[in-house]
Amino acid sequence: MKRILTFLAACFIAVNLQAKGVYTQYYGDKALRKQAQEWLKSGAWRNGFTKADPHKTVNAVDFYLQYQKNPAQWKALFDWLGKTDLLALPKGRIPIPGTEMVASIEDDVNRDLKDQRTESHLHHIDFQYVVKGTERFGIIDHLTSKPNTEYKPDAMHYDYDVKKARFYDSKTSRFFLFFPGDWHIAKIKTNKADQNIRVVVVKVDYM
Repeated sequence: MKRILTFLAACFIAVNLQAKGVYTQYYGDKALRKQAQEWLKSGAWRNGFTKADPHKTVNAVDFYLQYQKNPAQWKALFDWLGKTDLLALPKGRIPIPGTEMVASIEDDVNRDLKDQRTESHLHHIDFQYVVKGTERFGIIDHLTSKPNTEYKPDAMHYDYDVKKARFYDSKTSRFFLFFPGDWHIAKIKTNKADQNIRVVVVKVDYM
């Protein structure tokens, strides 16, 4: 009877996941998830950066674990973000002092969804902060998506079911973090009249 109940429970979970989709790395440790959420809410990661909060899609456990593994890099990133006038910077690549990280200051326009590629990264985390305008991001379902390339050099692309994708519009009070388990699409056209954006993109090492 116990085996039957276990099997039925596993079937229920599988069906439930298939219905809802999988959009990020899952961590089964409840204590770890609680610890990560408390850390996120505490703002212990801010290092003086108060301009924006993590978007609701940010995987709190990934953020928490990666921060613990490489605090110097994260502290330098948030220190730079807090002290820098991001609207006054010239377009282009700006080195972040004391690190090997480079911020890409991109003045760009959103495009039709059909023209934008999906991507994920193996060795880096995408920090994306839209400081002017509104950018739409998509996050695709793992269960219904399939890679159509290999990682080259650190990006993989996917075929996906648009009906299973989730879309989020940026606000200047939120930043996005896309970890390797977050398969995403950037710079998607919104419903707004103005599609011009300025976004700050930083590749943070994934440890």
